[in-house]
Amino acid sequence: MLKTIRRRANEFIQSQSGGGIVLAVAALLALIVSNSPWSGWYEQLLQVRGEVRIGGDWLVLSKPLLVWINDLWMAVFFFLVGLEIKRELLEGELASVSQAMLPAGAALGGMLVPALIYSAINWGDTVALRGWAIPAATDIAFALGILALLGKRVPVSLKVFLTAVAIMDDLGAIVIIAVFYTAQVSVSMLLAAGAGIVVLFAMNRARVMNLGLYVLVGLVVWLFVLKSGVHATLAGVVTALAIPLVDASKSGHVKSPLKTAEHALHPWVAFGVLPVFAFANAGVSLQGVSLETLMQTVPLGITAGLLLGKAVGVFGAAYLMIRLTPARLPDQASWMQLFGVCVLCGVGFTMSLFIGGLAFAGQGPAFDTQLKLGVLTGSILSGVLGALILLRAVKR
Repeated sequence: MLKTIRRRANEFIQSQSGGGIVLAVAALLALIVSNSPWSGWYEQLLQVRGEVRIGGDWLVLSKPLLVWINDLWMAVFFFLVGLEIKRELLEGELASVSQAMLPAGAALGGMLVPALIYSAINWGDTVALRGWAIPAATDIAFALGILALLGKRVPVSLKVFLTAVAIMDDLGAIVIIAVFYTAQVSVSMLLAAGAGIVVLFAMNRARVMNLGLYVLVGLVVWLFVLKSGVHATLAGVVTALAIPLVDASKSGHVKSPLKTAEHALHPWVAFGVLPVFAFANAGVSLQGVSLETLMQTVPLGITAGLLLGKAVGVFGAAYLMIRLTPARLPDQASWMQLFGVCVLCGVGFTMSLFIGGLAFAGQGPAFDTQLKLGVLTGSILSGVLGALILLRAVKR
């Protein structure tokens, strides 16, 4: 009996749908707690302060739990994203121009059109316009989880396409965070972080294969990036890009430190990092929320950007790439199936909440509520509609 339970648990952890299910449960739990008698406890928990002191008062980090989760905990997620990006660029679906052409074009369209829709709806409101990048993101865990639940009804080529689009999307989100959501910059701290990055890539050139050393230097880089004013999670991406892909040992045995790290980290991110982030960030009180609330420009812009902008942007760009370039429709997939997957790209949950938190930092609870309502509504509608389109396409 114990062996059966253990085997089932391992199968669930290894499945693509497992992470998406746990993520959804964590978000639902946050909503339930936020609208229950325990809502006060939930808010107090997120404001519990954690403090790190090194050398007395030489280095003091004192932040509430929510900030630790969004700055340090999510750096682990971005580290995994960096590993995936590097692997795909070197030997995956983005390794050649012909392979990368379709998902790169689709991802670009999927970022531009939602941003334009949101900006058009919020034009004239300077504060609201800060959130223009919120609907430009795709949650790879949720979207792939939905595809996994559909099983063999969806061709493998479309799952590969969605993965590549989401990875390119993440790369775009990283650039957006670095360029547009960085406030005041400490030049001295940024130079110190740059020195740490030089050390990381010098280790790569010297063929250092010890993952622990990269993580140790990466933590130092994270600290300097945090103090510089640039969002600290970007240190996770930079550290990942320095991890060697291949280690050809003297015995002739070839192994990959990058793939080893990615394989080991994936279940921890899927079943630990992202659910904790979702529980901490998806909680929103629905008291007093009505259709009028959802029609305010911020939630309306986010919902329209995710549901309409992603579908039109990703599918429109993919259609043009297939018609005008050597790129071709994914194997064994129909146009309707491709459109269904493009609609699924509107599930923006994790990255949308993360970017929204940066965009509306310090703007008060009203913007926080509107952000979460828009992301939840747009993501749920995109997920349900995309799944229905794919099921309809199979029947046809």
